Amino acid sequence: MGDLEGADVLIVGAGPVGAVAADRLVGAGLDVICLEQGGAPGPLVPPASAPWELLGAGTSHFSPNRRGAAGDYPIDDTDSDIEVLVWNGIGGGTVLWGAQWERYLPSDFRVRSLDGVAEDWPIGFEDLAPYYDRLDLDFGAAATPGDPAFPANGAAPYPALPIMDLGRRMAEAHNRLGRHWWPGPNVVGPVENMERARREGYPAGMRARAGETHWTRAQKAGAHLVTGAHVRRILLSAPDRAEGVEWIDEHGKPRRTLADVVVLSAGGIGTPRLLLASATREHPDGLANSSGLVGRNLMLHPFTRVVGLFDEPFDGVQGYWGQLLHCLEYAETDTSRGFLRGAKWNLGQGFGPVAAALYPGHREQLWGPALAEHVRGWVGRSGIWGITVDDLPDEENRIELHPQRTDRWGTPVPVVRYRTPQDAARALLYNVERAAESFREAGAHTVLTTPSLRGFGWHQLGSARMGRDAARSVVGPDGRAHDVPNLLILDASTFVTGSSLNPTATVCAVALRAAEALLSSASDRKVAA
Repeated sequence: MGDLEGADVLIVGAGPVGAVAADRLVGAGLDVICLEQGGAPGPLVPPASAPWELLGAGTSHFSPNRRGAAGDYPIDDTDSDIEVLVWNGIGGGTVLWGAQWERYLPSDFRVRSLDGVAEDWPIGFEDLAPYYDRLDLDFGAAATPGDPAFPANGAAPYPALPIMDLGRRMAEAHNRLGRHWWPGPNVVGPVENMERARREGYPAGMRARAGETHWTRAQKAGAHLVTGAHVRRILLSAPDRAEGVEWIDEHGKPRRTLADVVVLSAGGIGTPRLLLASATREHPDGLANSSGLVGRNLMLHPFTRVVGLFDEPFDGVQGYWGQLLHCLEYAETDTSRGFLRGAKWNLGQGFGPVAAALYPGHREQLWGPALAEHVRGWVGRSGIWGITVDDLPDEENRIELHPQRTDRWGTPVPVVRYRTPQDAARALLYNVERAAESFREAGAHTVLTTPSLRGFGWHQLGSARMGRDAARSVVGPDGRAHDVPNLLILDASTFVTGSSLNPTATVCAVALRAAEALLSSASDRKVAA
């Protein structure tokens, strides 16, 4: 079995979390190797363009099951209310994301104390605040501070992106309704992106990607990033000591890489899958799983869209891909609504022609002049409220390994078992009704609603959660596995609760904080020597 030279730190996964951790650790002088099963992304394709919409139905589909790229493995989500969407490759989800940059609310870390359900995080908003600030600069946040419903974005290097005609109309409607709105926080990447955006009118393809914000710098500093690397299991030198990983290279050759510290940033599906697949005689139920919680408490952020159609076209219809506005009117618990926790809304530009023609709400197939008239009535005349709700953790929502089915490299396929919690289902219905009111107040002649959308499982959270009690969690506050202290998990699988806000800023802040803790830990000073 061939070996790749060892390192101080071995990272599995080159998404935004792996990028943030690698950048910080290699910058401090550590030898860092990252293994990524996907490859480098192609050039940015503007969202809502015909190429984007056509590629999104095939080679750039959000679902690995439909995409089937060389770096993908199957995910069995047939027993899930929500289809899992992931992108494997350098930059991870930031390759295709909307670049919405949300900090979690202070209450999101104290759900047990405030609402009597789930668990409190072992860290709070104040622990992450300085890391949020640093990441605002690294990712190029564009935000307006002072939002009364949202922690300040005082470190954002750019003002919020323009809210366009659609945003102004919806903001005025919310003013009349007495509801919260604010220019949506987005990230645009390096300064040259913003300069180009100002010249070109904020093009649709403008968004930060971890490959350009972090990986370019980390590789220049000496980080070794290997693509086409399919990690099969974690290797141990003792029951409580990781020594590296076993993986298959792009040519199908078995390899091993050794390291003093192993970092998993394979995501809420990939990380528990790898831990469960690394079972040994000493760890028969999977690695780092003495609590029995690896794979448990999966949260998938139930999501839906409410579409408003207007008579008059909006100027600047293409715009950028991120959120024009966000609404946090219903983000905090109000038990009078009939459910716990809440929802976040983000306002987006309407559809391109392909999406307009194929929108799932259509009751019949249109052809010829009727289809052309339909598309004219949508493109440039529609707005979308995207609604994400907080789904509280449930141990029955989980990741398992398929008992027979494996991927092409012989690793068991992950099975997703997920049912939308009752509070989340009620929150979806409630917020859909409120968003429909919002569009009608703004003058929409037609509002299209659905209670939920299966194909939007963007965020996978909670399947290896953090905590101080090893019997009730998988890792500690610094990401270290309770059972294997030199194994760190630095992705959203460690989240205790999910919030309703987009998780990327928070998971990167958690990872940056853990990287700092690793560097300052006395027990790991030998790693940095």
